[in-house]
Amino acid sequence: MEQKGLSNWLKFIMIGIGLCGLVIYFLIIPMFGREFAENNPEYAHCYYPWLIFLWVTAVPCYLVLVLGWKISANIGKDRSFCEENAKYLKWISMLATGDSIFFFVMNVIYLFLGMNHPGIVLASLIVTFIGVAVTVAAAALSHLVIKASKLQEDSDLTI
Repeated sequence: MEQKGLSNWLKFIMIGIGLCGLVIYFLIIPMFGREFAENNPEYAHCYYPWLIFLWVTAVPCYLVLVLGWKISANIGKDRSFCEENAKYLKWISMLATGDSIFFFVMNVIYLFLGMNHPGIVLASLIVTFIGVAVTVAAAALSHLVIKASKLQEDSDLTI
């Protein structure tokens, strides 16, 4: 597959992920939250704090999609290994770190405020672990892309 085709596929996948995220964050989560609040009136006061918390966690995810779009555009321009892509990957790593920490800390805070269940906090460890995995993968890719960029630069200078 050539660069332009790969770039287009990556952009198509990112659009799909973005649309799925919109459906999940703005249709499914509010629907299940309302249903939960109706079935458990003692937790009805938790609906909006949780909804806002989950919407805030979506912001870094969409920023990552924007950065991924920029990386895809560079791939389409045959600039896969450039310092700009390494910088974007580093930002993705930092966003994933921040979102993972925020997600876990807020789950613990909500637990202490009586707005969470210990089982949910344990389940949030899975989401936090996935965020840490994204952090490590993006940081490693950033390191490799910067090294490849320098090798490519050296190679271009010797020709």
